[in-house]
Amino acid sequence: MTRRRLLRSLWIAGSTATMFTWFGAVNAAEPDPKVMSVALPKDIKWTLGEAGNYESVLYGDPSKPGLYIVLTKWTPGKMSRPHFHPNDRYITVISGTWWAGKGPKFDPNSTTPLGPGSYMLHPAGEIHYDGAKDVEAIVEIKGIGPAPSIPAAEKR
Repeated sequence: MTRRRLLRSLWIAGSTATMFTWFGAVNAAEPDPKVMSVALPKDIKWTLGEAGNYESVLYGDPSKPGLYIVLTKWTPGKMSRPHFHPNDRYITVISGTWWAGKGPKFDPNSTTPLGPGSYMLHPAGEIHYDGAKDVEAIVEIKGIGPAPSIPAAEKR
């Protein structure tokens, strides 16, 4: 390699390193709340739900009419008992493995495992149960409220 080619290669490598250093030094800006509302994981407030799961309401109010979006965190070994909802619910698994079962008989061994990115529709009035087995699972639930969980025994 000639001296000239060697110097050019070193100059390009140095320029590239400087460019990546410069890009790495760029600070992130705070979002304008008029343009976007942001909640980082560290800012999400969780409350203990009725079934032993943790919930965070991201949008709306599931107890009132209108659209709601809720994150639900299931700790290992926690599952709901058979129940239904008066409206459709749209669920996306965010992390972990979420286990879903159907029917009025609680049988965790007959549940279906759903991993991150999986989607499920819980149709209105259909009895189901769900939760986590070995690992924590976080799901995002969307629907139209009010959205009570009605025990399967109350279905007529």
